[in-house]
Amino acid sequence: MLTLKFTNRNKGEEKAGMLKAVYYGAKEKAQSIFVDAIEFEKLYREAGQSSVINLEGEGKKFQVMIKDVSYEPIKYVPNHIDFYVVEKGVKIDAHIPFEFVGVSEAVKTFGGQLVKVMHELHVEAEAVDLPSSLEVDLSALENLDSVIEVKDIKLPKGVELYKTEPDEIIASISKAEEEDLSAPVSGDISNIEVEEKGKKDEGESGDSE
Repeated sequence: MLTLKFTNRNKGEEKAGMLKAVYYGAKEKAQSIFVDAIEFEKLYREAGQSSVINLEGEGKKFQVMIKDVSYEPIKYVPNHIDFYVVEKGVKIDAHIPFEFVGVSEAVKTFGGQLVKVMHELHVEAEAVDLPSSLEVDLSALENLDSVIEVKDIKLPKGVELYKTEPDEIIASISKAEEEDLSAPVSGDISNIEVEEKGKKDEGESGDSE
């Protein structure tokens, strides 16, 4: 398990090269701290937001999750971190990002469009059992009617769905048809991502005679 060192921080205190942070938990009073900025960024790239890490300092040691990261608006570098102290035997809910792998035959061969409807899964587990990501194999999308649903994802031991239905669609194939721009659009489509990777018409590759 990855480890990050901390020192206590007084109100209004600043230190060069250090990030302001706070740790707290259901049974742990909030404490303002400093962590090394470079060490945190290295750890965050490796652990992500759903992994459990050791937080050590001032004679104390906690298992924590990175609950929230605030960023400086112009340079967009971290300027404050919230660490949540986890309890052994207590389940928590978290959003785990999908890692899309493989190639869809429906896109490669039949000219379909890959539609990613979900990008993360809401699950519940003890903090130590939470994965950093969940793999979605796009090769399961073999034809234009194929879909990948939540129930198709193999969850690690101890991890369960949380406020998510098994038949919710993660990814599907859309037929590459000409859009009717006059048709009204309904529903929330802000999280839907469409990738156009179908075959090009043969006539597009050469000049007309």
